[in-house]
Amino acid sequence: MTLINLPNILTCCNLICGCIAAGSAFHGQYQWAVLMIVCGAVFDFFDGMTARALGISSPIGKELDSLADIVTFGVAPSAILFYLFHEVHCPEALLPVKRFLPYSAFIMAGFSALRLAKFNLDERQHYGFIGLPTPANALFWGSLVLSQHAFLVSLKFNALFLFLFMLMFCFLLIAEIPMLALKFRNMSWQDNRERYVFLLGCLPILAFDPTGLYLIILWYILLSAVFPKITKG
Repeated sequence: MTLINLPNILTCCNLICGCIAAGSAFHGQYQWAVLMIVCGAVFDFFDGMTARALGISSPIGKELDSLADIVTFGVAPSAILFYLFHEVHCPEALLPVKRFLPYSAFIMAGFSALRLAKFNLDERQHYGFIGLPTPANALFWGSLVLSQHAFLVSLKFNALFLFLFMLMFCFLLIAEIPMLALKFRNMSWQDNRERYVFLLGCLPILAFDPTGLYLIILWYILLSAVFPKITKG
């Protein structure tokens, strides 16, 4: 194995993690599914970092990365929602379409694919993001289901709420809303104010709920809305 193949190998590991996550989700194994999504996110981080460190860039690597991401951060969280739709309470008004509701979860996979395609072509997204990144969306749904499963399947929640909530995040994936990129080009406060504020805000969230990664994603979305010019780096 030569070093030139290392980034693509890491990308394939991301893809494999996504496949395992999706398969686990279809069997209701939420913990294993979320763990594989997290592992996929780690591989996704290191494949790009490795490619930059080695000075390697290739069209096949870019295409492979997008294919892996749509599985890990699009299909896998959709599979989690697919199984969750079978568990949540269905209001009486939706009973005629109850059997079809779980398949609506894959709307999010379609929006995730569109988000990734836009990212590949959008020259504005070198130092920030336009729309919610797919890894953040996947980690949000995975951690929400793990942390709040009892509430989600209780009578206080239902399939309609889940469907509408999912549509809101589908919109965030492709919305023309600048989102913060956690890329530190230096350590100065002036150049990284929003990033430091985000990290400092994560501390009380983790102290309140160590498993509340979904709260951190919500904090990330809120902070991005407060600082609308973050895409400039």
